[in-house]
Amino acid sequence: MTEPTDRTRVRRKAERGRYDDATIRSVLAEAIVGHVGFVVDGQPVVIPTAFAVVDDHLYVHGATGNAMLRALASGASEACVTVTLLDGLVLSRSAFHHSVNYRSVMVFGRGEAVTDVDEKRRAVMAIVDHVVPGRSCDTRPPTPEELRATLVVRIPLTEASAKVRTGPPVEDDADLGLPHWAGEVPLTVVRGDPVPDAMTAVGVPGYLSRSTA
Repeated sequence: MTEPTDRTRVRRKAERGRYDDATIRSVLAEAIVGHVGFVVDGQPVVIPTAFAVVDDHLYVHGATGNAMLRALASGASEACVTVTLLDGLVLSRSAFHHSVNYRSVMVFGRGEAVTDVDEKRRAVMAIVDHVVPGRSCDTRPPTPEELRATLVVRIPLTEASAKVRTGPPVEDDADLGLPHWAGEVPLTVVRGDPVPDAMTAVGVPGYLSRSTA
């Protein structure tokens, strides 16, 4: 269990807060895109990016000229990384009580540039595997030149929390007799069939099978 800090403690709907490592990591494991919030030149910016978690750090990467990564790597800006998994629409008898079911995580921390070549390579390949599990063994690894052109930043997972909503709508007793449908509409992300490019001469690998998605 991670002790909440002033930044990670859930205040609105506090009962939805989750601070255990298992919940936080499960959401990060399932999400593919994270949104990185930071401040550069006095302006707030939020940028979506792929990421991966390795041990106790969250890794993001991009070109060495990437403004977000440069700001984080310099240590000049704290980061707030958020991910959200949307699990369903919650329809109430009243407009006021409509909601969504979700699992979300917020990670606060100061970024640090990864300079060790082996760690940088592991992080880059971990991001590839996070997006498509098994892919790192079926692709050309980055060359030394490509690694030099890539900036990798890690953020510790020491200050993180999750927030989760599940279940049906919350209704006012006075609305229960209204003639309106109420309940949940589940939402899922489903992978489609792989579409090879025109130059692909090999069959679809097993890790891309929809049965393993």
